[in-house]
Amino acid sequence: MTTRHLIDPEVTPVLDFLPELQLSHDILPIMRQAMATMETPGPVATPDIRLIPGRDGAPDVALHIFNADPARPPRPAILHIHGGGMVLGTADMASRSIGPIAQAMGFVAASVDYRLAPETAFPGPQEDCYAALDWLVTQADALGIDPQRIVVMGESAGGGLAAGLALMARDRGDIALAGQILIYPMLDHRTGGPDCRWQSSSTGEFIWTRASNQFGWGALRGDYGCDDARKGWFSPALADDLAGLPSTYLGVGALDLFLDEDLDFVRRLAGAGVPVETHVYPGAIHAFDMVATARVAQQSRNDLTSAIRRMLVLD
Repeated sequence: MTTRHLIDPEVTPVLDFLPELQLSHDILPIMRQAMATMETPGPVATPDIRLIPGRDGAPDVALHIFNADPARPPRPAILHIHGGGMVLGTADMASRSIGPIAQAMGFVAASVDYRLAPETAFPGPQEDCYAALDWLVTQADALGIDPQRIVVMGESAGGGLAAGLALMARDRGDIALAGQILIYPMLDHRTGGPDCRWQSSSTGEFIWTRASNQFGWGALRGDYGCDDARKGWFSPALADDLAGLPSTYLGVGALDLFLDEDLDFVRRLAGAGVPVETHVYPGAIHAFDMVATARVAQQSRNDLTSAIRRMLVLD
């Protein structure tokens, strides 16, 4: 049985643009090269690339910064974390995603080029993201940023890393975030594996499958046992307590593999007293918003920009 007939017809071109991934250690270098050369339509923003210190002796981290201007009054900022299943992607992707939005809406954005798994397992990628967040706060004056209005944002694996970063910031108590924006986030390392809590027959057939999900999470996990207080930093669905997290926006497609884990996370956030807004898009598979002309993608873009405007308190 296939779920293709459930996909919004306007979204189906993404199936040709992003064919089903059959991830393995052997094919990973080929997939990375393909993603590095892939172009998507739309405006492109040029970043100012800075190398910032990694944490605790880790390598420097590249940060792609858009729209910074210390000569202007301090403005809000978004720290963006790219997607790619924990094993693919680069911060260059932000030049066609958050970069143009930042320029159009007048805030500062920065996208972190975190180290990928399996070469770097947990907690390396998470610590790279925390290093970027900490640097934005400490360099706020030089970048023209209001440190009280910083939001973390990510898509797919980047959404999972953003959610983990929000938990890290809360637990460490050094940085207060203004919000988190999670676009079809990858939150639960169990999804698709023997301990998966969700058995929906209408999710996860296309683009990002159960097998790919298990490959990505396994690469990130390494030898981590998920048996200490950092387990929510690794897989946010494992966090015992979501209280004290910042205002949250989450959007996901109705056919996305992550639908169930995302809605469960939303339910738990609301139960913990966290302000949360969520949208489920009918007929939408993973990465559906790459088809910018589809009406459901346009709706998701409108919902996203409204959430950004509200969280960043933009005029």
